[in-house]
Amino acid sequence: MIDTGLAGRVVVVTGAAAGIGRATARRFAGEGARVAAWDVAWDGDGGEGLAGEIEQAGGEALIQSVDVTDAGAVAAAVATVAERWGSIRVLVNNAGIVRDAQLVKVKDGEVLKTMSDAAFGAVVDVNLRGVFHATRAVVPGMIDAGGGVVLCASSVVGLYGNFGQTNYVATKAGVIGMTRVWARELGRYGIRANAVAPGFIKTEILAAMPDKVLEGMVSHTPIGRMGRPEDIAEAYLWLASDAARFVTGAVLSVDGGLVVGT
Repeated sequence: MIDTGLAGRVVVVTGAAAGIGRATARRFAGEGARVAAWDVAWDGDGGEGLAGEIEQAGGEALIQSVDVTDAGAVAAAVATVAERWGSIRVLVNNAGIVRDAQLVKVKDGEVLKTMSDAAFGAVVDVNLRGVFHATRAVVPGMIDAGGGVVLCASSVVGLYGNFGQTNYVATKAGVIGMTRVWARELGRYGIRANAVAPGFIKTEILAAMPDKVLEGMVSHTPIGRMGRPEDIAEAYLWLASDAARFVTGAVLSVDGGLVVGT
């Protein structure tokens, strides 16, 4: 069994209540990590279900209600983690939302609808500003501790664009840019920064899509299936581990060959 070096490490996972975030929290727990699971809203059990999953997997859990768009709330959450366990050594910036719409929708020469300021702003606030808030709050502790890893959720659409997602694509491309800047700025402190670009992953967001659309996604994926949250969790785990100690500033596409198949 490979030693990832993550046993006892303090890990923060944002957007941990469901999907990729939840799978990632469980996966790090399986390596014996101490996992602070952040989300803006937990289900009826207040995160107790995930806490149980983390502990059953072999980790320690701290469930926190955190709105990553609120810089003060993020700073307070970081202070709570540090008081309990010490410096955060891994940050997984996973929280994200979608508010899809065409920039300008036209029919018969008339503008029917445009992407609203609210839809654009909401996605930027969570997907881009939230990543900035969390990373800015966590990095000073990593510097004091002698190093750490910052991981950010991008997307294949952040690399290649996608119809009806001006706001989402802008944030996911922006995340890549920030990640590369941080790799340059923070490497001297022993901090690595990398991004993961998932393809079509079977999460709650995609569950609402028609079967025909989902089948089309699979048809463009050479591996022949949609990704699972666990596929992305494994990528995060490897990038955070000592096995990736010379990897920084990278964007790892985990998409089943989607881009190749388009």
